[in-house]
Amino acid sequence: MKFKDKVALVTGAAQGIGFEICSQLASQGAIVVLNDIDSVLAEEAANNINKELPGSCISFPGDCGDTGFITRMIETTISRFEQLDIVIANAGITLFGDFFTYSSQDFNRVMSVNLSGTFFLTQAAALQMRNQVNGGTILFTSSVTGHQAHKDLAAYSMSKAAVEMLARNLVIELSPYGINVNAIAPGATLTERTLNDPDYIETWSKLTPMGRPATVNDIAGIALFMVSDGAKHITGQTIVVDGGWSCISPSPF
Repeated sequence: MKFKDKVALVTGAAQGIGFEICSQLASQGAIVVLNDIDSVLAEEAANNINKELPGSCISFPGDCGDTGFITRMIETTISRFEQLDIVIANAGITLFGDFFTYSSQDFNRVMSVNLSGTFFLTQAAALQMRNQVNGGTILFTSSVTGHQAHKDLAAYSMSKAAVEMLARNLVIELSPYGINVNAIAPGATLTERTLNDPDYIETWSKLTPMGRPATVNDIAGIALFMVSDGAKHITGQTIVVDGGWSCISPSPF
């Protein structure tokens, strides 16, 4: 029960990596605030966790690209639980598109959620954490595409590289208050979205040195370590979890 009595907020968590992180945090004693833009999926996800662990998870649906919503979510969490120990900025949006025709609307939406959402969620959380005796811990979900070029993902990969730099820069701002901040960068991962591609497993099994794409459990295991007390002296770092793909860079194109 590494996270017993800790309060954790995870965004973009109704499915996939975020949901698995919430499930594992709850199973190890945390009280989890589960956010997702889809209110139906968020409520369903929280209910599924509470079936196994009653009262361990509440849903708080809304758009993490909206700074007003972020403020309300943090304030509500503090009002209800009186503390905030862990924040995982997992919400993100991927909008593929050719660079030459990429629209400003798509660009601004990606930046709103991936960058602005992460920045202002961290700001709101850190304002609370700096007043806590034990500080807190913050984790960003980046992407392997922040390290290696990927066709039709110029805006997305740009946003993820920026998130990693944010983690590095905030070491200066947050360390004096006992707050550590890091990022994880998943590679190809089996989720509800990627499994819609019938060729996904075969393609990425061939491209990944470890012989398979990651599972959500692979990514969640690293995330939980990075927000645990055992990683409290790690800050400003990004852990790439891609089965070695970015080390040898085979192209899927």
